[in-house]
Amino acid sequence: MSLNRERVLISYDEFEEMFTTFQHTAFRLETRRRYRSDEESETYQQFVAGLAPEWDLDHPWCRSRREQAALGKRFERVRIMDNPPTMGQRYLLNNSERNGLVGEDIRYLWRADADRLGLPAEDAWLFDSRYLALLHFDADDDITEIEVITDPVKVARACQERDAAWHYATPHREFAAGVLSDM
Repeated sequence: MSLNRERVLISYDEFEEMFTTFQHTAFRLETRRRYRSDEESETYQQFVAGLAPEWDLDHPWCRSRREQAALGKRFERVRIMDNPPTMGQRYLLNNSERNGLVGEDIRYLWRADADRLGLPAEDAWLFDSRYLALLHFDADDDITEIEVITDPVKVARACQERDAAWHYATPHREFAAGVLSDM
């Protein structure tokens, strides 16, 4: 018997709401070499100009993360890094410090190691080990669609991928120290 499930796409607003309605954990696997939304930010422009980005810790995104973390919710990410890192990846490595200040735990994994582990090439958020928000991008690295997946087999696979990525990943400060010493 074959179950034919339709794709479930949600709006960006519905996606944003998931970050306050989840109950326990939000985990992201970040696999891309660049994100156009980052490149359009003032902090990215500061970074590529060789300046220290001026992070606004009072930004609504930062306040929301702190509020959710204060409720005991966990935000975790594993970012995949090329060797040598792209400018976008170096920016996100710098950005990890800000994310840590608002309650996220970010770790890093070299792309070669991620490939050996069989991690997926797609970016996704896994919420409460129950549902997956798969992020679709276009050729310009802009998000085009957000697909919610609740299929138990696919979610269980995403949980295994999360566990493997987290186990082998290095905390951002330790990783950054090694990357910066090589540059």
